[in-house]
Amino acid sequence: MDGPIRVLIADDHPVFQAGLAALLTAAPDIELAGTAATGPETVELARRARPDVVLMGLQMPGLDGIEATRRIAGGNPHTSVVVLSVFGDDDTVRETLRAGARGFLLKGAGHEQIRRAVRAAADGEVIVGAGLAARLPDYLAPAPAHAPPTLAGLSERERELVGLVAQGCTDAQIAARLFISIRTVRSHLDRIRGKTGCRRRADLTRLALSAGLP
Repeated sequence: MDGPIRVLIADDHPVFQAGLAALLTAAPDIELAGTAATGPETVELARRARPDVVLMGLQMPGLDGIEATRRIAGGNPHTSVVVLSVFGDDDTVRETLRAGARGFLLKGAGHEQIRRAVRAAADGEVIVGAGLAARLPDYLAPAPAHAPPTLAGLSERERELVGLVAQGCTDAQIAARLFISIRTVRSHLDRIRGKTGCRRRADLTRLALSAGLP
C-alpha cells in the first residue's frame, strides 16, 4: 500500500495502549491513527479516522470488542480489525473472526508478530497466532443458520451470571453479588456471548427465561 499503515489502538488499559503505540510507531511503515478506551469510542473513531487497521481488545466497556469489530467490519470495509485478547479458546476466536476480524493474537504475542499481523491485515490477509493456524478453516466456517442459542456449553458460574443478567443486575451489581471484580464479570460475559451468540443483555435475558433460570 502507498504510505504508512495507519493503526487505531483500542484497549481500556492506558499502559497497554502506550506500549502498543511505542511498539508500532518504532516501525517506519506504521503510524498511529489514534487510541480509544471504550467500544463506542472505537467504532466512532474508526468511522472518522478511517484507519487501515484497528488493534482491538475484547474487554471494552460500553460495547464489547466482538460487537465493536462487527460494526467496524460492517461499516468500514477499508478497515481491518486485529484482535488482541487474553482468551484464546476456540469459541472466542471463532466468534471474533465471524464478526469480521482479520486477525487474532494473544496479548502475549511477540513484538514482531504483532507488527506482521498489522501488515498482513492491511494487505487483506487473515492471520492468527501460533497454535491457532491449524484450526483456521473451522474458525472461518459459516455458523449454522438454524442453531438456536443454548446454555448447554456454559459452566455453573456462567449460568449464574446469565441468571443475574436476567434479573436486571448491572455489571457492578453482579460483581458485588459474586465477590469478583467488574473486569472479571465482563470477561465472563464476553465468553458467554461467544458461546451463546447472544450479543445483547436482552438476548441473554430471553435465553435465561426460556431455560427456566431465575
